Amino acid sequence: MSPSKTDMMVAPSPIRTLIADDEPLARERVRSLIADQPGLSVVGEAHDGDQAVEQILAHQPDLVFLDVQMPKKTGFDVIQSVGADRMPAVVFVTAYDQYAIKAFDVHAVDYLMKPFDRERFEGAVDRARRHFDANDSGALKSQLLRLVQQLQPSSAPRQERLIVKTGGRLFFLRADEIDWIEAAGNYVRLHVGKDAHLLRETMNSIEARLDPKIFLRIHRSRIVNMERVKELHPWFNGDYAVILRDGTKLMLSRGYRDKLQERLM
Repeated sequence: MSPSKTDMMVAPSPIRTLIADDEPLARERVRSLIADQPGLSVVGEAHDGDQAVEQILAHQPDLVFLDVQMPKKTGFDVIQSVGADRMPAVVFVTAYDQYAIKAFDVHAVDYLMKPFDRERFEGAVDRARRHFDANDSGALKSQLLRLVQQLQPSSAPRQERLIVKTGGRLFFLRADEIDWIEAAGNYVRLHVGKDAHLLRETMNSIEARLDPKIFLRIHRSRIVNMERVKELHPWFNGDYAVILRDGTKLMLSRGYRDKLQERLM
């Protein structure tokens, strides 16, 4: 007896998925939601941008849930490192406010705003399934390529205002009001007069968003507003101390000394 058409049908291959997020609880949440989705399988996880690049290249997943802000590389840095032509479909995961996402949501299958519920997650998965069913991976790669091009320093818009959350309220902070910036784990600390505000950014990403005519990186973990610099003092072992107008002393590492001296001349 010959097999029926039903018997000969081959089950579709599962959508191979990778989770990239620096928060363990966030990865666990996505992993548990994926477990309830038929036709999805997790092939790897990454806790920072560098590992995300390694995992994507090693496992070549079909879909990646990609956190926008991670240590070492942002989600955008990951796309640039992997290359738009080699990137899987992307669902951005972010704590950004919704209006801040509009600049890039067209370049992805979907985005998830933290905290998201099961219904919203299932909506993103359904949208991903439709993209795969339509076999429009070429269109997705073209969108990612446009995103990468927009992220190049020559074309990336410099932000005059930053969105800061403090004490449960959200307000706009003019970039030129910032005196200096320092790395603080997975955050950056913006020093504005006597106040300091935490922002979930990497040093690389905040540097790319600021006007290089005003802000200069003087150390791996420090960026300074050049309008606030008063003096430059020799220190020990070839290092220098940058003195701001309010008396703040910041160390300048040798690797950044030439750029600062050029700006002060």
